[in-house]
Amino acid sequence: MEAITERDIRASFVNCSKGEAKRLGLPKDFAELPWPDLDFLGWRDPGAPERAYLVSQGEGGLVGIALGSGNGGRSGNFTQRSMCSLCLSTHTAGGVALMTARRAGEAGRQGNTVGAYICADLACSLYLRGKKQAMADGPEESLTTEEKAARTMVNLAGFLDKVLTS
Repeated sequence: MEAITERDIRASFVNCSKGEAKRLGLPKDFAELPWPDLDFLGWRDPGAPERAYLVSQGEGGLVGIALGSGNGGRSGNFTQRSMCSLCLSTHTAGGVALMTARRAGEAGRQGNTVGAYICADLACSLYLRGKKQAMADGPEESLTTEEKAARTMVNLAGFLDKVLTS
């Protein structure tokens, strides 16, 4: 992903108001993000960790979604393993969280949401490139990094489609 501006990020959100997008907290390390290693930008709100955001390049430009999140994993069960539905990395308790997104448009105004289990820190791109290590060993894969990135983006596109369609 190429570096994007704060203004472009805030303008990309499809499931929250312009005011909410204007007030959202950007990543603390925004200026130092490893843009060449990112397939999409995902982060938790530094001021409200139960809120998260994801911005991806769509067919018509950037698409941003606001997410709600639990703390991830099951508390007290450290042998539990969970798999991210986007990048398919496997984590121990707390490494994957159910992220819910209000649907765009009228469906979202009526309270309809969609959800997916996603890396709790939204660092899928870094896990699939080996820049960050998941807390659990997952199945061995023979895919290249490029193939893993492509698979992740297909999975993300499916999730975004659910957010965008009524």
